[in-house]
Parts: sequence; C-alpha cells; structure tokens
Amino acid sequence: MILTSDYDYNLPEELIAQTPLKNRSESRLMVLNREKQTYEHKHFSDILDYLTENDVLVLNDTKVIPARLIGHKEDTNAVIEILLLKDLGDNVWQTLARPQKRVKIGSIISFGDGLLKAECISKEDMGICKFKLIYDGILVEILDKLGEMPLPPYIHEKLEDKDRYQTVYAKHPGSAAAPTAGLHFTPELLEKIKAKGVELIYVTLHVGLGTFRPVDEEDLTHHVMHEEYYEISKEAADALNRAKKAGKRIVSVGTTSTRTLESAYDNGFKECCANTSIFIYPGYKFKAVDALITNFHLPKSTLIMLVSALAGREFILKAYEEAVKERYRFFSFGDAMFIE
Repeated sequence: MILTSDYDYNLPEELIAQTPLKNRSESRLMVLNREKQTYEHKHFSDILDYLTENDVLVLNDTKVIPARLIGHKEDTNAVIEILLLKDLGDNVWQTLARPQKRVKIGSIISFGDGLLKAECISKEDMGICKFKLIYDGILVEILDKLGEMPLPPYIHEKLEDKDRYQTVYAKHPGSAAAPTAGLHFTPELLEKIKAKGVELIYVTLHVGLGTFRPVDEEDLTHHVMHEEYYEISKEAADALNRAKKAGKRIVSVGTTSTRTLESAYDNGFKECCANTSIFIYPGYKFKAVDALITNFHLPKSTLIMLVSALAGREFILKAYEEAVKERYRFFSFGDAMFIE
C-alpha cells in the first residue's frame, strides 16, 4: 500500500508566499540533479545555464478566467459562491458551490443584479454542482465584470494586479487556477531561451479540480482524479515528435504540461483534444517527459506525488527539507525547482 501520509512534510506557515515578487524571474530556483542526487541554490533567471539547443521547453498556455462568482439565491437571497471549474458545453459548467447544502436542483443564483444567472441542474459529492448559465452577450466579458480571480485558499492577501496570477504567454481561457510553474517566465527570459536554440512548444490543459483537489484517501491508489480538458495542436504534436526522434530532452514547465504530455503520448504524439484523469505517483514510468520545472507543492498533494514519481520520494522530501531550512517561498507565488 502506498500511503498518502508518506508525502507529508513540515512547512512553517510564514513560508507560504502571499504575494508575487516584483520581478517574476527573480524568484529562487533549486536545481535537483537526479543522477548525482545533489541540489544547487540559484535564481530563476539562471535556468538559462541549464538549457541547451538539445532541449525543447513545453509550456501550458491556458488562461485563468475570473472564475469565482458571489451571488444570491433568488428565492431566499442567501449568499452563494460558485467556482467555475469546467465548461461542459451548452452553457453548462461543472462548479464548486458553497455552501452546497443551500443549493437545490432548480435553485437560481443571480450575479450582478441578474447580468448573469445560474440554474442548478445537478448535485454531486464534495461540493460539486452543475449549473446552466443564463446571460446575454459574451460570457468572458461578463466574467471580467463580475468574477474574481480564483486564488488558492492559502493566499490571504489581496492581489493588486490580476495579471500576476497569469503566465505572460496565457492564451486560451478556461482555467480555475494558474499553471504556476510558468509564472516565473518573463517575455525577455523566453527570448533569451529561444536565442540559445531551445524550441518552445505550447500545449493547453485547463486546470480544474483534478489538479488541486486534496487526497482524502490514506491509500493513495484509491484517490480518484477529476477529468481536465487538454489540447495538443498538430503543430505542437509534430514538433514534439521531431524532438523525440532527434533525441532531444523534453523539459516540461509544470505538472499540468507534464500530465498533458504523459496523457497524450502513445508511441508518438498526435493532434488531439481530450480529457485526462491521469494520476502520476511513484511507480509510474515516464514516457514523454525528461525534465521538469515546477513549484514547491502542498503536503500530501497529487503534485508532490508527481514530482516524487520523477525524482524519487526520499530525494524530493530531502529537497523540501532543505528548502524550508533555506527559507524558500512555497506554493503558487513561491519559488521554483528544476528537476534534471
């Protein structure tokens, strides 16, 4: 049995980064060498020294939508908060609703004096509800007016600039959380990386419940991942196949890019749009990804399990211990790690 508690570690609360740094690429970078079992302390801009023309860098170009909505039930005026998780088509969305017990099938929640309404059409476990959205106009524009950026619950500070919870290359709206490993890149740093001969390849995974849902099972093999939608264009698939054929190193930026690549790889890449519920934990054999840029993740999360699958649980937990000792900043607005 693989125990969830084996992926716990002690983190002082003051190390949870509450605000982004002024300059994205000035965050710290811990470089883990799997072969030598060593780690080095650098700054994120030093990632240039670890990339060569024999690398391709794969980035998730999803865009976070202002997915947090606070409204009132039309019949009782009770305050209801919903977090839009996944577009199911025909204006139906999978959401997290709080407090769910106040929401019944048929309940209508009104936002912004009726600019947007949501009718509950089904209820599931763990706070999940499906809502049919009712509005006139363009949903993205309405959400820009009414919605808030869905910051994680461990961030208590107000975000002054909404763009700081967005990568500089965010393109396709649909995420309920940022692919945070990408937050460290600036346009200037990406240009320098390209100038070294590194090819940048973009894929899309809309971050939803699968990525950030906590693991409640002590036997982690019983944990069920929720599906998340991903896309790989023909251009990206062809570039990835060329890189594989040439023996290049595929460097994934973030756990979401990693899950996309590992889900889509089957003796090569093809153009695709699909859903994935892949759960990567130790014992998993990576097929597509050779190296990973990632942030420091929550204790007992599916994300620390994924990085442990790549680098080994003991090595990762030692690195986390070192990061605590060296006062690294943790989680979404925190520092980064490069596993090579």
